[in-house]
Amino acid sequence: MEFNSNKSIYLQICDAICEQILSCELIPDERIPSVREYGAEIGVNPNTIMRSYEKLTADGIIYNKRGIGYFICPEAHKTVLEAQRKEFMENEVPAIRRRMELLGLDASIFGV
Repeated sequence: MEFNSNKSIYLQICDAICEQILSCELIPDERIPSVREYGAEIGVNPNTIMRSYEKLTADGIIYNKRGIGYFICPEAHKTVLEAQRKEFMENEVPAIRRRMELLGLDASIFGV
């Protein structure tokens, strides 16, 4: 996994897991790698993975079965989809609109 220096690694790990959920590579109630397994797999400190898993748990995307591991929540796909749509509409669409205006493009041709 290659990391971008403009964003915290733990957030990039969260994003990667969410992308796998959206692409159905990870499905509801599927076990994901342990903190140590995933850290070794992508070359990241287990503490960083734990921070990612804690955020994903708090966001209702994964859950922990004590002594067994972490699993994808049944509603994870819907949760991730709603959150990413909201972020896209709030952060990316306005930037696209501004850029189109600067370039003299008519945003209405795209329905935005």
